[in-house]
Amino acid sequence: MRIFSLHGTSVTELKTGVLPETLDDLSLPAQGYLWLTCNRTEFEQMQAQIQTTLQRLCALQLVDLHVADLLNLQIPSRFDYTSQYDLLVFRGLAQSAATGDLTQGRKSESLPKRSGPPILRRIDTNPVGFVVLDHVLLSVHPQDCAMRDGYAQRLLSAGAGASPTSADTGMTAPDSRSVGARGVPGNPADLMLRIVNHMVDGFLALRRELSHQLDHWQAQLLNPRARFANWSTLLDARQSLHQLEEICDDQRTAVQDWIEALKTWPEEDVHLSQHERDMLQVRSRDVLEHIERVVHHVRQLEHNAETAVQIHFNAQSNRTNEIMRTLTALTAIFLPLNLVTGFFGMNFEVMPLIHQQLGLWWVIGLMLVVAVSLGLFFWRKRYLTRSNR
Repeated sequence: MRIFSLHGTSVTELKTGVLPETLDDLSLPAQGYLWLTCNRTEFEQMQAQIQTTLQRLCALQLVDLHVADLLNLQIPSRFDYTSQYDLLVFRGLAQSAATGDLTQGRKSESLPKRSGPPILRRIDTNPVGFVVLDHVLLSVHPQDCAMRDGYAQRLLSAGAGASPTSADTGMTAPDSRSVGARGVPGNPADLMLRIVNHMVDGFLALRRELSHQLDHWQAQLLNPRARFANWSTLLDARQSLHQLEEICDDQRTAVQDWIEALKTWPEEDVHLSQHERDMLQVRSRDVLEHIERVVHHVRQLEHNAETAVQIHFNAQSNRTNEIMRTLTALTAIFLPLNLVTGFFGMNFEVMPLIHQQLGLWWVIGLMLVVAVSLGLFFWRKRYLTRSNR
């Protein structure tokens, strides 16, 4: 468990690797707010101590159903609230399908293991829970969440330039070069939105790799000289895209519910200025717009994959028709020749050209003339030519 104190342009990591008994010494800063972040295993083991700490700091405890939501590995993205705090569960990309979040021996949620390219095995998600209070943000992450640790490091870098005594105190001082429009979040809700936006950026990066993989498959599908055999992998990709679209739809619904709840916050709220409320609205709409971009791109990829498959089968059907057309034309050329040979193969004593010395050559010449004439006719009709590709 890690605990941060944020105020203005300063970020201080108060404690890391927190033990249950050390929470008793935790107190709210005179200014700013606290960020309590832990993995799901720690939250389950320290649930009673965390509830006691929230009761002491904020005079409230989490509802049992919300605690169950924070521990649930299969829960989709959702938003809920009480009169004292807001709860947002947001599914982000897992590190890999092979890396599970283990909670008391239970394997991680999400999609089953897939065969095929590594990109398919990366379409795997884990839920991250956020509890937003007036002066505290509690976040519950998967086990060994690199995203959380990476963002925490960015936060420390954005709000801190190490002071001479920082090695002893753990305190960090403002760095004017790193503090700007994307500096230290001003309140717990702002911090939550920035982390969510960071999670959505992972989906935006994933879509580019998916596009490259699908483009490669499309090239193979449309290549007339290649025999495409990755049908099971392509079907897995289509299913993965469909599940990714469902995940993004849940994310969009959760953020939309958050935005609607944000509009109902009282105007006389002493913890937030009007400017901070406006910035929360703007940042919330920005997160929603990023999710919309992911949804739009995923749907476009689904459509492109479906279109490529349809074009492939249409091209196969067209090639089959061309082959049948060529065979039919060749059959039509040899049909009169078979008629001639069949006619002269009849066992009659008296037949034209049978007893003539040049009869054989006359028949062969006739057959050649008929074959060449029909060949030229079918060639003019384009029955013996290949279509341009």
